[in-house]
Amino acid sequence: MFLKMRSLFVIVIFSLFFLVSCNEYQKVLKNTDVKAKYDLAEKYYNEGDYKRAKRLFEQIAPKYVGKPQGERVMFFFANSYFQSGDYYLSGYQFERFIKSYSQSDKLQEAVYLEAKSYYELSPKYSLDQTDTDKALSRLQNFINTYPESEFFEDANAMAQELTIKKQKKEIEIAKQFDKLGEFNFPILVSAIAALDNFIGDNPGSVYREDAFFYRLKAAMNLAQNSITSRQPERYQEAREYYNALMKSYPETKFLKKAESFNDKIKKELNEVEETLTK
Repeated sequence: MFLKMRSLFVIVIFSLFFLVSCNEYQKVLKNTDVKAKYDLAEKYYNEGDYKRAKRLFEQIAPKYVGKPQGERVMFFFANSYFQSGDYYLSGYQFERFIKSYSQSDKLQEAVYLEAKSYYELSPKYSLDQTDTDKALSRLQNFINTYPESEFFEDANAMAQELTIKKQKKEIEIAKQFDKLGEFNFPILVSAIAALDNFIGDNPGSVYREDAFFYRLKAAMNLAQNSITSRQPERYQEAREYYNALMKSYPETKFLKKAESFNDKIKKELNEVEETLTK
């Protein structure tokens, strides 16, 4: 019985505290006293109540432009958006802070959090990667500018993750070109060109082996479906792509399929040689 009464007492006290807090927030929110808004906003910020804090900072931020407290207000305002998960607005507000307070002690952290805001907005690889590009640009800027920063390793890891995501999108587009090219040969030429570029531009990519194989596959499709007069040249090109794959990845995961392509290449080129010697 005592425990039940004690629990009920705690609930009542908590409810009263919550109501007082809500009343205080609503009262200050409607008030014109900027100092009161500032004090309560900072109180909420320090307590981790970022949703209430950002609402108050939003109201007072214009009032502190050009004033000594302006830098502090703008940083807290931007970070309140970030901590609340509102990454579009945190990215925007941190960008404003960086432009307005280029000598701030908080500049490094602001540059990092602006980049991380766009990192959080980066969608899965199959969608538009505009925010990924923004994040990579800002992360690279941070990495280049602050190599000794405490945030450096985290920024570098985020940049690597987003780079792999971009590479995955590129390789999937090239694979789609290859698939469509089975019925549209000019697309096969585009697939080969795209994979050539991918291999050249991404020497350390986790998808590089895939690019080597799908370039070979596209070249085989092109050779098999070409007019007779163009087949020797295109099978020869396919053989070069096979050799390149095996040189870079002698134990490739695509070994069985690659070997079957090579057998086909040998057979076709031998037939051409026999025809020429007759």
